[in-house]
Amino acid sequence: MAIILRLDRVMADRKISLNELSDKVGISTVNLSNLKTGKVKAIRFSTLNAICEELDCQPGDILEYEKRTEEKSTKVDIDVIEKRK
Repeated sequence: MAIILRLDRVMADRKISLNELSDKVGISTVNLSNLKTGKVKAIRFSTLNAICEELDCQPGDILEYEKRTEEKSTKVDIDVIEKRK
């Protein structure tokens, strides 16, 4: 995926634990953990807003775009085709 989540880095900078952020934002620990480790496909703006408000940061501090190289794109395309067979 070209979008990288940097929530773990921001949380470490702010010295806040997963459980503490979960309680303050109102998101389950499991969902926040999935978000922190990048195991999600989407995030609601309301969730992003609550996290940014609590961590006093910008969405760009949490989300980072990494342009895929042609080699990576081709490998993903091949992997998808292989799985369809």
